[in-house]
Amino acid sequence: MTRRDLLLAAGASLAVTPAVAGAQAAPAKPEEAPPVRRTPAGRVRTLNGWSLPHRMNGGVKEFHLVAEEIEHEFAPGSKAICWGYNGSTPGPTIEATEGDRVRIYVSNHLREPTTIHWHGLILPSGMDGVGGLSQPKIQPGETYAYEFTLRQHGSHMYHPHADEMVQMAMGMMGLFVIHPRGGDHVDRDYALLLHNFALHPGTRRPDPAVMQDFDLWTFNSKVFPAIEPIVARSGERVRIRVGNLSMWNHPIHLHGVQFEVTGGDGGRWPKAQWRREVTEIVGVGQMRDIEFVAVPGDWAFHCHMSHHTMGPMGHDIPNTLGVDQRGVEERIRKMLPGYMAMGQHGMSEHQEHTDSGHMKGPENTLAMMAGKGPFGNIEMGGMFTVVKVRDDIAPGDFRDPGWYPNPPGTVARRVSSDPGFGTPVRRSGS
Repeated sequence: MTRRDLLLAAGASLAVTPAVAGAQAAPAKPEEAPPVRRTPAGRVRTLNGWSLPHRMNGGVKEFHLVAEEIEHEFAPGSKAICWGYNGSTPGPTIEATEGDRVRIYVSNHLREPTTIHWHGLILPSGMDGVGGLSQPKIQPGETYAYEFTLRQHGSHMYHPHADEMVQMAMGMMGLFVIHPRGGDHVDRDYALLLHNFALHPGTRRPDPAVMQDFDLWTFNSKVFPAIEPIVARSGERVRIRVGNLSMWNHPIHLHGVQFEVTGGDGGRWPKAQWRREVTEIVGVGQMRDIEFVAVPGDWAFHCHMSHHTMGPMGHDIPNTLGVDQRGVEERIRKMLPGYMAMGQHGMSEHQEHTDSGHMKGPENTLAMMAGKGPFGNIEMGGMFTVVKVRDDIAPGDFRDPGWYPNPPGTVARRVSSDPGFGTPVRRSGS
């Protein structure tokens, strides 16, 4: 049984000895706690992820995070040794309610010190998680306890503030959702983190020294087509909480509706401050909540930086657009067997070459474009998934309903295969 299985089990033990240097009062010992009470999986659906169970101990909600090295699959064909929490990157989503008292144990199974910063939370300075400033660092093998009262609501994050560039680049991050007292009405509540990894071709560990030229752009550390769809029933109100702990800003775009931006790091905004958009830039270190009423169809949801919806590719390759490459392949293959010239007419053919087996990439490297739809190759990768809305999905059903059966007459259609069709007007003299 894995550590994650143990934590999810109803009888999981939190028998650890807190080692909180400088704490004013030690929390109740876990071994003295009442029997563990099974907790629900959470109200938020974290794409490809999960919510961390808690137990009640004297009126305090106790959670337990374990910082550790893990093997992570970005998509079939690409695995890496990453760092995360409780067996996953991102770590499990922590869910609680405004006004709750929480105690979060953090065990360090890494080989270097770490901390956790509760990004955007209002709490005592000594619980803020900045190593060397707010607290001593959590040394390998140690467990610390963070304890505070939740004085706000909204979408938040957690991540280290010790060797931050390396630890975050390796995948250490998670979501912290605080529900408002009295609740708020949405029918489906999704959450995801934007991140990027530099996994060089043929390697198995992300490179933390890369600042810009990343090759894996991810939703919750997954790459399309491995990212789960966002499923809803027609007419349901859907919220998507989007956090950005990557090294780049991302214009997040949703097809099919005009959504409302309803909140961020500061919680749910008053309705007078909501604004209607179809694309919302989520800056580095920011959270944004978007909400919409679901309409039937399969709708793309993605970053609008075009190269963020592609898999690994070289950014310094020569521009071969318009270049007649006939004869080049044969000569280069004498030195590089398997080489295939491409790009004279664009990169659309890339997925066809990859799917047919004619263009196998380096070991442990994903294709630049992937994913198939009902009408052919989608030619997307990276930060991309599909919002799937149907009339007949039951409340609480998150299963992939397959592709949308478009009603007759509602699909764009071919009207001619003649390049000279019609009499289009062109501007002359340009």
